[in-house]
Amino acid sequence: MHTTMITGATGFIGRHVAEEARSRGVPLRLMSRRPRPVPAGTARTGSRPVQEVVADLARPESLRGTCEGVDVLLHCASQIGGADDVNEAVNARGTAALVAEAERAGVRRVVYLSTASVYGRGTFRGAGPEGLERRPGSPTSRTRAVAEDVVRAAGGIVLRPHLVYGTGDTWVVPAMAWLLRALSGASAGWHARMSAVAAPELARLVMGVGSAPAGRLTASVYHAAHPRPVTAADLLRAVSGCMELPPAHGRMSLGEARERLTAASLPLHALDMLATDHWFDSAPLWADLDQTPGPGFDSDFAESREWYRRVVRAA
Repeated sequence: MHTTMITGATGFIGRHVAEEARSRGVPLRLMSRRPRPVPAGTARTGSRPVQEVVADLARPESLRGTCEGVDVLLHCASQIGGADDVNEAVNARGTAALVAEAERAGVRRVVYLSTASVYGRGTFRGAGPEGLERRPGSPTSRTRAVAEDVVRAAGGIVLRPHLVYGTGDTWVVPAMAWLLRALSGASAGWHARMSAVAAPELARLVMGVGSAPAGRLTASVYHAAHPRPVTAADLLRAVSGCMELPPAHGRMSLGEARERLTAASLPLHALDMLATDHWFDSAPLWADLDQTPGPGFDSDFAESREWYRRVVRAA
């Protein structure tokens, strides 16, 4: 059994990766910025204690020794949003310092959880990473692209999911619910296709890449998503039902929706996400891991519906 260290293990996706690791009985080390109580059920992996490491990516000196005895590093920690210098310190310089420490300690494999937002704005239809140019448009995506380069230069693997949903999500479904409320439920049945993946399924992919035998992986960058994209219409319909929002009472084109939001001085980020295809080819990852995807969006979203109703709707 390989000792696995997870950064960002208290964050949205990192929690799911840690849970997947525990379910596999993997010797586990969790890195966080400050000491905190371990959630119930997470103190041990089977008969194995879970190690806690306190370190801060923004303070490279604190990373010294964190990777000693580690075989696999699953780097799930990122700064998302906030000041430019904080993104630079955590995502770019912090990842560089962490990878240097992993190399010093002889870590066998480094896996970095990045994002498809490194491609910037555009229309994407079934393309693989090798056919796309990165054009990051924000400090977060720009510094995560830098982190990707550091990981790949060290022989590591990069995973790029697009939309990730499930228990702990504070962005995708909340943004869709906000949009539905802002537009009073009006919709045109928008049919742009988007790559999406449930957080537990993404966790299985992350763990799969971390534990794959040498020679099994054929690329250094993969798209990480369910191979069947979800349409904007299906996503909005699921969110509307989950949040018990009033049903759509009219039809509205994307242009009309953009005009309404602009006139009300409301942000366009949620709408822009639905305006055009963002569908990325993830088949190579599933094939290399010899894994079968789950049933897909409808079934996976249902697994977290009660959490969204309890937590997001009450926010």
